[in-house]
Amino acid sequence: MSRVPGWLGRIGAGLTEVSERLDERRAEVERESDDPTPSPRRTATPPADHTAEAPPAPVVRPDPVQAVPWSVRVAAEAGWRLLVLAGTVWVLMRVISAVQLVVFAFVVALLITALLQPTVARLKRHGVPRGPATALTAILGFVVMGLIGWFVTWQVMENIDNLSNQIQSGIDDLRNWLLKSPFHVTDKQINQIAKNLREAVGANTDQITSAGLEGVQVVVEALTGILLTFFSTLFLLYDGRRIWEWTLKLVPAAARPGVAGAGPRAWRTLTAYVRGTVLVALIDAIFIGLGIYFLNVPMAVPLAVFIFLFSFIPLVGAVASGALAVVVALVTQGVFTAVMTLLVVLAVQQIEGHILQPFILGRAVRVHPLAVVLSVAAGGMVAGIGGAVVAVPLVAVTNTAVGYLRAYSAGLLPADQQPPARPAIEDKAVQAGAGSGGAAPVDVAEDAGA
Repeated sequence: MSRVPGWLGRIGAGLTEVSERLDERRAEVERESDDPTPSPRRTATPPADHTAEAPPAPVVRPDPVQAVPWSVRVAAEAGWRLLVLAGTVWVLMRVISAVQLVVFAFVVALLITALLQPTVARLKRHGVPRGPATALTAILGFVVMGLIGWFVTWQVMENIDNLSNQIQSGIDDLRNWLLKSPFHVTDKQINQIAKNLREAVGANTDQITSAGLEGVQVVVEALTGILLTFFSTLFLLYDGRRIWEWTLKLVPAAARPGVAGAGPRAWRTLTAYVRGTVLVALIDAIFIGLGIYFLNVPMAVPLAVFIFLFSFIPLVGAVASGALAVVVALVTQGVFTAVMTLLVVLAVQQIEGHILQPFILGRAVRVHPLAVVLSVAAGGMVAGIGGAVVAVPLVAVTNTAVGYLRAYSAGLLPADQQPPARPAIEDKAVQAGAGSGGAAPVDVAEDAGA
């Protein structure tokens, strides 16, 4: 009986201890619910589950732009911009080819305007009104050009019979010289060459005839181009100021000051090129013409005029006109006269290249000889002789304008060359209009200091 109460006492003591622990645990839970910060001592670590596999780590992929090498990105950026520029140039060339006659007439009018503008300014300074001065200068300029063309045609027609006889005699002399030369050319070979030439002419008779029929269309296009050139020159001489102002309005406002400063400098370059080329061509024609005249080469004056006209094509024109003079001297006067003519042509061209052009053109027109050759070749391929004539002045004007715009954008221009916020051409037009009671246009050439 005595063991039962002791056993019950131990059970009661155990239950009491369990109750106290439950109370303590309940108090801790209440404190944790009041405090949101978990206690590191009470954080239960879940048992590791060795049966479940750990999730795979996510694959970090680089940015596609950063994955492309820097050199490839630069090439791609430059490539698509070049494609856009090439497409723009292609479309522009298609448009120009569609209206080639109009574009060529306007470009020729610009060149003639650059040549005749000083005469208009000189007449105005002597009190001649602008309208009569412009009309008088344009009419006299085109009359002089027409007289030159008529004179060349007249000289050729007057001497064509004599020249034909001299050419035939020269061909016979050349044949005899070949038969006696150390080249061992036989009479049979010369006859075979002549036969091949006759057959070639006979085979191309249809093409020659069609070319003759197309001559009517060529004459009509030539007359149309002359009329367009005349009227374009007339209006450029009289109203060049307003035409330039209208062109500036097509340029975005942010780029307008730079373009307004580049325009007069480009015009100055064009004026210097045209005047210098005319003077150099005149000197070449006079001295080469005098040389072949004293060598008794037939049609010396028409050949000198041809040399003058061909000199407007840099490098290529001088070679072609000189070769023409040498060939005429060869077939008419013999080998010695041809060699002397060649020496005269080479001497004059050397003086032109090393003295006349650097002294006359100076630093106003600075184009590398390689650029001259490539531009003449490209202009000739695109638009024939007319393209070869206008290629070099176009490159010179573009070089001047681009150089000025590059310096302007980089802030490297001197203070006296900075274009004003409002272009000076507009200020001069307003001042002239205010002084005369109306709009009085001022030429771009005058702004450029021509």
